[in-house]
Amino acid sequence: MSNQSKTTCYSPGLAGIPVTKSKISFVDGQAGHLEYCGIDIEKLAEHSSFEETSYLLLYGKLPTAQELSSFDQKLRHHRRIKFRIRDIMKCFPESAHPMDSLQTTIAALGMFYPLPAGLGSSLNDVQIEEVCLRLIAKMPTLVAAHARMRKGDDPIPPRDDLSHSANFLYMLSGLEPSAIMERIMDVALIVHAEHTVNASTFSTLVTASTMADPYTCISAAIGSLSGPLHGGANEDVLVMLDEIGSVENVELNLSQRLERKEKISGLGHRIYKTKDPRATLLQSLYTRLTDELGQDPTYEIASRIEQLSHSTLGAKGICPNVDFYSGIVYRKLGIPTDLFTPIFAIARVSGWLAHWKEQLDDVRIYRPNQIYEGLHNQPYVPLEERQ
Repeated sequence: MSNQSKTTCYSPGLAGIPVTKSKISFVDGQAGHLEYCGIDIEKLAEHSSFEETSYLLLYGKLPTAQELSSFDQKLRHHRRIKFRIRDIMKCFPESAHPMDSLQTTIAALGMFYPLPAGLGSSLNDVQIEEVCLRLIAKMPTLVAAHARMRKGDDPIPPRDDLSHSANFLYMLSGLEPSAIMERIMDVALIVHAEHTVNASTFSTLVTASTMADPYTCISAAIGSLSGPLHGGANEDVLVMLDEIGSVENVELNLSQRLERKEKISGLGHRIYKTKDPRATLLQSLYTRLTDELGQDPTYEIASRIEQLSHSTLGAKGICPNVDFYSGIVYRKLGIPTDLFTPIFAIARVSGWLAHWKEQLDDVRIYRPNQIYEGLHNQPYVPLEERQ
């Protein structure tokens, strides 16, 4: 193959290269449209719950009332974590990032709930469901426990009478959230639950293709999500908004950033060439939340950035993505900034597991090629002769 044809085959980051077939989710980046199993994300945000959305992703259909009740009860049953997991967390330094804690404890779960070696078709439906329930249910408990333990506080045990979202907020603060706070947290989890083959989902698929156990697969996904180009972007948005400080500073600050050709945190997406539909949903959630908790100046700054960037960056298809408003919503809920990405993981684990489950039907190890650009036929020089 010639160098020219090799270059033609090369797609940095596998951009635009299909690597799998799936029935789980669909994105139309030009129209700004997202579907889970054929259902519009806006309809799910309006009518569904995170528990129901998780069922939809895992089983490819909306559950009946009885199926949803059974699924929900099983999730509640699996919320607690073993005391030895808490003992592991006690050994983490106080400075440990919550994502590092989460990745470590999820990997450790695999030792407490071992599965048959080789996986693949050896797992039956009951085992697969148990794995999915356990990971979805325990992840909020792990995040909340670490958030309290790093401050010297005891973890708050989960409550079986609360929904998935309400229970997470309760375990963080010890206070039962209001109905609107619970609903907003629930919708935030729904819109983050799945988004085709992004970096963390691809990590899940690659790891699963070796027939590694699902705890290892999800731990790998969390590692990918921790990077600032993926899940960490919502933290960067708040840092930027706090640096700007006021609405009056936005225009000058934005023009200076653009002049320096800096990336504006929260604007632009690999897929979307218009405003991310999830950003629109989160923006509307925030306005509902302020009716109860009051306005936040960071939202006004973000809105002004979106307004001013519309005619410049927007014309190039660089528009607000899901991270642009999610951090503002979480901050309004009283959640510390470094928990934003773990919350992303709490939501996305349902999508990761859906892809893991789907891949079990046709396991094929990922082994992409490369374009070698190094030297050939080089001599081996003895150590004493090297300069």
